[in-house]
Amino acid sequence: MRIHIEREEKTTTAELVFTLCRQFPDRSLDLMQLCNGASAGITLEVTPTKEWHTRSQQNYYRKWSREFSSWCGMTPDEMHEELLCRCYGSEEVETKMGMRRRPLQRSSEASKLNFSELIDTLVNTAGEMGFTVPLSEDIYD
Repeated sequence: MRIHIEREEKTTTAELVFTLCRQFPDRSLDLMQLCNGASAGITLEVTPTKEWHTRSQQNYYRKWSREFSSWCGMTPDEMHEELLCRCYGSEEVETKMGMRRRPLQRSSEASKLNFSELIDTLVNTAGEMGFTVPLSEDIYD
């Protein structure tokens, strides 16, 4: 949901900024500068917080996808693209450089659960090819 507050609505903007500054005192200066520089007004966007993947999930995935890519003779980027396509599906796209396969979802957009699926894809794909990725319980917490 987006709420647009016109510059003319100074009281509304001031009340909102004051409330935000009270709640987030470390961001007060940024908020004040943002509002002072907003010649047309401000836009407030309210969206539900997404549970992003964890640092331990990301570290585990990077370490073992890098090891697996080396074992396969691929670069880490090539392996990452391959695993994304296998996990989330892919589409064929015509480019000036020819046909390219692109994943339908990027890992940067993945929730904790979606990233767990990407890790499972890594573990399963590696296992099918004879490469063992050790399981780690803390990546699913």
